[in-house]
Formats: sequence, structure tokens, C-alpha cells
Amino acid sequence: MIKKLDYLIKLTYDKEYKGYVADVVNLYGCMSQGKTKAEALKNVEKAIKAYMGVIAKSKKKNTEFRKRAVATPFPSLNA
Repeated sequence: MIKKLDYLIKLTYDKEYKGYVADVVNLYGCMSQGKTKAEALKNVEKAIKAYMGVIAKSKKKNTEFRKRAVATPFPSLNA
């Protein structure tokens, strides 16, 4: 079954690369890049699909995932 999920993607311009890095904030280590914002978003969509494919395969091997909340200081956006 295919589900549509929303992901928070942080786009950052990289001066050395002369393009954009797209980091999926809620999928640790999932990122891609592209010379334009549109290209970076297209590429990161492929990365998300690949990432989720690995998760799906690993779940079949009795891998266990647990969600945890950790209290950490969070900087104020108004400061």
C-alpha cells in the first residue's frame, strides 16, 4: 500500500556546489541536492522513496523502531 506523507524539507544554498542542498528534517540522513530549487526537490523526492524502501525492507527482518521524545533547549525564533 502506498501512502502519501508530508515531510519537512530544508533547502540551503551551497556556495561551493553552486546549488541547493535539500535536507529532509524528519528523516535523519535523508538528503539530496540540485543546481536549482526545483531540481533539488525532485532529487530529494527520489531519496525519500529510496529511504522508505530501505525502512520497509528492514521491517520485514524483525527490526524494531521506537519513537522517543528528548527534552532539549530550543532557540527562540524571536531573539
